[in-house]
Amino acid sequence: MTSSTAINPLQIYIDDTVRWLEKAVIGLNLCPFAKAVHVKNEIAYHVSMAEDTTEIMLLLKDQLMSLIEGENQKFDTALIILPMAFQDFYAFNDFLYKTDKLLRRSQLDGVLQVASFHPQFQFEGTEEDDIGNFTNRSPYPTLHLIREESMDKAVDAFPDISPTQVKIIMKSDGMTPDEIESRIVIPIEMGMLGIPQQTVMRSTAKYGICDIAID
Repeated sequence: MTSSTAINPLQIYIDDTVRWLEKAVIGLNLCPFAKAVHVKNEIAYHVSMAEDTTEIMLLLKDQLMSLIEGENQKFDTALIILPMAFQDFYAFNDFLYKTDKLLRRSQLDGVLQVASFHPQFQFEGTEEDDIGNFTNRSPYPTLHLIREESMDKAVDAFPDISPTQVKIIMKSDGMTPDEIESRIVIPIEMGMLGIPQQTVMRSTAKYGICDIAID
């Protein structure tokens, strides 16, 4: 007789999201508040294969109320992972406007927030391949439910979360590292000399791109 352990078919989506959280969000320090709730197992994960927006809205309402007065009260935050829905980012973005109305109708405005992640996330006013968009690019369309009280506490714990390092990344297609060094890197470094409280300046030049960091 052989025994088998039941496997949750949805676990793969949670595993992918956790890997992204650990390697990108925490590993690259995209959010200084994420590590604590992850280490303490205070993130509730919910996967839904729903595609219909009405069904997803009902699910979102249930999950919001669960954080306040349901089985998820013990968690600090929650992620709703939607592998089959909103393959188009703009459709996802349109849906997010409705979440604000849901928070107000449920009298949760000021209590909870809904943030968003998407494989094709794009901030307004940016190009599709803008590096800033990658901070919100997740494996699957995902809704992030956040307690505002927890966010306030996290901000108080990190009163100044802005990095002290300034990075300058420039693309110069077709230029060799030596050309980039002489025409771009050195003039910028000369212009930056004497900045108050500057301690370190580093630069790297490769084919078609340069990276200058100032601490």
